Amino acid sequence: MSTPTQTTQLYERLRGAILTLDLAPGQPLTERGLEQRFAASRTPVRAALTRLEAEGLARRDGRGWIVAPIDLEEIGLIAEVREALETAGVRLAAERATEAQLAAIRTLLDEPRADDEHTVLRVGGDFHEELAALSANHLLAEGVHGAMVRLARTRWLEVRTPEAREQAATEHRAILDAVAARDPERAADLVARHIRGTNERLIASLTADQRRLRGHGVDIVS
Repeated sequence: MSTPTQTTQLYERLRGAILTLDLAPGQPLTERGLEQRFAASRTPVRAALTRLEAEGLARRDGRGWIVAPIDLEEIGLIAEVREALETAGVRLAAERATEAQLAAIRTLLDEPRADDEHTVLRVGGDFHEELAALSANHLLAEGVHGAMVRLARTRWLEVRTPEAREQAATEHRAILDAVAARDPERAADLVARHIRGTNERLIASLTADQRRLRGHGVDIVS
């Protein structure tokens, strides 16, 4: 019988393999195959798959499972959800955030280098989630976290060049400056522009690379 710790560890390992594309979008998953690959029993495998299904990273396929394909339409829908949540979040953050909390996020933004896409991706995701947390509304923050999880496999395509990474960092700092200035409407406008711009670049990149990515076994649907 599996323990909660064993189940969590298996979930985290399987989730990591999906997010890094080690398990490609559209790839079939079998419980027996996952048991062998991760040296796990069936109970934690089933629990992990159910959790990943709730996050949009795995999908039932008949009696089996597949890694959820990259869905261009869903990416657009996530952008709409993010804009609604994050604009509301920064308006609240501009009213509720403490100076210490804002300083902590500024320290986070000072970490990455423009030539390090992995750090930029991690910090970019953390920035949006930490900013949402400053709303002091945990339901709103949870919604932003869920949206960022669903985008985790594809966000690296949008920041592949140093110019794109620098643009993202500049926009993040401008958003934080508006929140620190206690200007909720400017912060909301900057967040909306940032989300729309990154979504447009992401969709354009995925559309342009669709054939190449499919050649590498990445399943993209539109």
